[in-house]
Amino acid sequence: MGDQEADIARIKETARALGRIRDTFAERANPAEGYGVDDLGSEKILDAFDTFAGNWKIHRRQLTEELEKLRGITKTAAQSYEELDHELAEALRRTDERTGKDQPKGAGR
Repeated sequence: MGDQEADIARIKETARALGRIRDTFAERANPAEGYGVDDLGSEKILDAFDTFAGNWKIHRRQLTEELEKLRGITKTAAQSYEELDHELAEALRRTDERTGKDQPKGAGR
């Protein structure tokens, strides 16, 4: 297994961004809501928007759920990396204390 590095700040920002995207999707409604035939000029256009709105509502809900799952995964990943980093730093400190070694600079961020 090779060296691995996680940019925890970037993972956290990704989780926040996914949350903002999810919120945007959750708030978006039918773009023709509140308009009638007089506004749109045709019953066919109004029907098309109604059909779109029904499909959009279903797909928007699915997208919102998937975005929430991804947000949760990235948030949990960031927390897990932080906890692991902290635990490893603590283990290294305890080992250094037992062996009398000086602690390297930057350990345990």
